[in-house]
Amino acid sequence: MLLRDKRLLVTGVISPDSIAYAVARTAQQEGAEVVLTGFGRGLRITQRLAAALSPACDVLEMDATREDHIAAAADDLRDRWGRLDGVVHSIAFAPASALGGGFLSADWPDVASALQVSTYSFVAFGRAFGPLLAAAGGGSLVGLDFDATQAWPGYDWMGVAKAGLESACRYLAATLGSNGTRVNLVAAGPIHTVAASAISTFDRLQRVWVERAPLGWDVQDPQPVARAVCALLSDWLPAVTGEVLHVDGGVHALAAGPVDGRVPA
Repeated sequence: MLLRDKRLLVTGVISPDSIAYAVARTAQQEGAEVVLTGFGRGLRITQRLAAALSPACDVLEMDATREDHIAAAADDLRDRWGRLDGVVHSIAFAPASALGGGFLSADWPDVASALQVSTYSFVAFGRAFGPLLAAAGGGSLVGLDFDATQAWPGYDWMGVAKAGLESACRYLAATLGSNGTRVNLVAAGPIHTVAASAISTFDRLQRVWVERAPLGWDVQDPQPVARAVCALLSDWLPAVTGEVLHVDGGVHALAAGPVDGRVPA
C-alpha cells in the first residue's frame, strides 16, 4: 500500500483510457483517497468515471485557466481534509492551428492558449495548492510531460509548451522546496488517449517507439506511467525534485535506431 492514507487531487480524467484515470485507479489500489476535477462539457464524463472507480470519488469543478476555480478547489480541499498529500497535473491543450505543421502560422491568441493551459496552470497549481501540500509535510506535485528536448513532427507549439513545463518544474521545485514539497514530471511515451487524437502525426510518433524502444512500448497501456506517477507521489523518493522521469521504454536514451545488443569488435 504505497499510498496508504494519502489524500490526492487528480486532474485530467476525461476517458477510461487516459493516463490520469490509470493514476487515480492505481492510487486507490495503493491506499489513497482521491478527488478528481473536471469542467465544462467534460464534467459529466469525469463524474461518470469517478462513479466507476472503487470506491467512487468526488469531482470538483475546476477550469485550470480560471484562478477563481483553482482557488475554490483549494478551499474545498482545505475544508475537506485540511491538507493535501499530492496533486497530479494531467492537463494540456493546444488549438488545432498550433499543431500539425502550424508552428509558423499559429496566431498569438492560440499560442497563448496553449501556454496558459499546458504550462502556466502547473505554476498556478503550485501557488494555490502549495500551502495544502506544506500542511501535509511537503507533499508532491507531479505533472505529465512529453520529452521536450527534441522537436517532434506535428507537435509544434505543444512541444514549446512542454519545454516551458519542464522549466517551470525546476523553478517550482526551487521555490517550494523550503516547504518540503517535491515537484516532478513524468515524460511518458505516446499513449492512445483523447489528447493524442488531436495530434495528426501520432501514428508517426507511435512507429518511432515501436521501432526504437529497447524495452518495447505498448501505446494502449498507460499503467507503467501511472505506476511512476504513484511512486513520485509516495514517500519512497523523498529527495527527488525538479526531475523529469522518462517512462518511455528507453527511447529518450538512444541517439538513433534500435540497439541490437551486440558488442562491436
